[in-house]
Amino acid sequence: MTGKHKWWANGISPARQAALNVSGMNILLIGATGKLGSAVHSALTARGHKILTVGRTAGDLRHDVADPEQVTALYEAARAATGGLDAVVSAAGDVPYKPVTQMTPDDYLAAFRGKALSQIELVRQGIPHLAERGSFTLITGVLVNDPIPTGSAASMANGAVESFVRAAAIEIAPQRINAVSPTIFTESVPEYGDFFPGVRPVDLTDVAQAYVRSVEGSHTGRIFELS
Repeated sequence: MTGKHKWWANGISPARQAALNVSGMNILLIGATGKLGSAVHSALTARGHKILTVGRTAGDLRHDVADPEQVTALYEAARAATGGLDAVVSAAGDVPYKPVTQMTPDDYLAAFRGKALSQIELVRQGIPHLAERGSFTLITGVLVNDPIPTGSAASMANGAVESFVRAAAIEIAPQRINAVSPTIFTESVPEYGDFFPGVRPVDLTDVAQAYVRSVEGSHTGRIFELS
């Protein structure tokens, strides 16, 4: 049997096999009921994936991922519900917004726990629960490179997430890890547009497609920036 014939075993080409491998994934989606989470849920569901939603007060599973013990319980519940996960997707993170002169050490710790450590813990604890070639997709944001007044905690937390993604990617292969880094959502301009003068907003549907690209693609250690 030639090399080509080995690759085309059972009449399936490599490209077709790759397509088969990304259809109908079991995906754990954290923050599924927020603006971003809802858009990501719609995009992934439309692609034929099975979504298990997670939130603190709503969703299929109710857990606060800022608490490492609840992350442990979350993965146990997800395994019982799905039998195995192909992807973990995060669309949630909390940080305080205050001028630097009003920030306290506890504020920065809260930002780190709410946006960085919570997602890091999803990856650290999730590795043994994820398929061999499964993926993690985390959320950061434009404030890493384009800070705003009162946003120092968000910039710090987002930067930590992005650095972690790049570092973890070289250790967890063949599992993959990426992050999505959007600017302000078009849908949020009425509430928050004044904080981002002159910044071009991005539609939630476009941000959701970056998640699709991360989940179904081959990239790892990548920050998908949308601005």
